[in-house]
Amino acid sequence: MEEKKGNSTRYLIDDFTIQESWRLFKILSEFVDGFDNLADISPGVCIYGSARAKEGDKAYSDARNIAKALSSGGCSVITGGGSGVMEAANRGAQEGGGLSVGLNIDLPFEQDPNPYIDRLITFRYFFVRKVMFMKYSIAFVILPGGFGTMDEFFEALTLIQTHKIAPFPVYLVGKDYYGGLVDWINNKMLAEGKILPEELNILRLVDSGEEVIEGVSKLLEGVDFRQWM
Repeated sequence: MEEKKGNSTRYLIDDFTIQESWRLFKILSEFVDGFDNLADISPGVCIYGSARAKEGDKAYSDARNIAKALSSGGCSVITGGGSGVMEAANRGAQEGGGLSVGLNIDLPFEQDPNPYIDRLITFRYFFVRKVMFMKYSIAFVILPGGFGTMDEFFEALTLIQTHKIAPFPVYLVGKDYYGGLVDWINNKMLAEGKILPEELNILRLVDSGEEVIEGVSKLLEGVDFRQWM
């Protein structure tokens, strides 16, 4: 970061620069807490979407119904722990009798944990939180959301594309909302050779929660949940 005054430039030092080694310990402690708290959970599905969705919105209802159905089959439900779609998914998980996990992030706004979480972990660092989302999930469900939702969506696509993590399905729920994005990916990214045709198989555009439930349920067939007890 730099500050310009007249013809001179003065570089500003990050407040943490002189304590970088201590910051590493904080990062490490977040990884340890995350692994310790999530090591015993059953296969999880991450459900993402806008923190600004309200009860009665389609995205809220879809998240709640998807989470309820999957949790009743023994699947953990993992969210960012906040309001809106995250609240709906955690709520549905509890209604389905499954484990409701919230991976909260310390933010100055919009991110107080919702009341439907069985296991809550709060992170300071986004990248540590993202590792936990990836490590303990067998599928991502992306409901309508904003920049944060898109960040998590494209992060998953990139890691699967580059074989940094094992492939898993990434569902985009809502053709009205995400259809234009998928068209752009096809008409621009694919058409201009920026991605390969087979890489489109990573994402699945659906229009109903039932399609997600059916797809994830097939993934869970044959899973012995006793190994996570």
